[in-house]
Amino acid sequence: MDSNFKLYLSRSENELNLAGIIFQLSINKELQLDIFKVKPDTYFSAAISHAYYCIFYAAKAYLLTKNVKTNPPEEHRKTFEEFKKLVDKGIIDKELLELYEDALIKADALLDIFQQEKGKRGKFTYRKLPQANQEPANESLEHAKTFFKHMYNLCEI
Repeated sequence: MDSNFKLYLSRSENELNLAGIIFQLSINKELQLDIFKVKPDTYFSAAISHAYYCIFYAAKAYLLTKNVKTNPPEEHRKTFEEFKKLVDKGIIDKELLELYEDALIKADALLDIFQQEKGKRGKFTYRKLPQANQEPANESLEHAKTFFKHMYNLCEI
């Protein structure tokens, strides 16, 4: 077994913590004003993104415990496909695949937005996200918590 799985689990937990911090910052306008001295805004898309990365790194950790490595190019797609193979074999509970797939879809949408903005060559225009993004961000955060907990337990640390 590749011992690097512990590094991926640590990275996964870090991403989960950051997603939670960003979510809390988004709903705490006083913190934004008093501590960070910024005008109130929301950062829910970043919380969704970091929740996805929590899931991605947790999946990579688990795959390493099964001696399955994924590398660039297309590391995210390969990781998902290898994870899915283990689900199809009945090794991993199908519910965990559903959580991973849901986060992957959200991450793809964020990457598409990023790609469009990248084409503007430094003329990045940030649009304030509507408060409606709080619910999907909260859902992503809860999915990441569940996924991390199960992957951590499956890695048998």
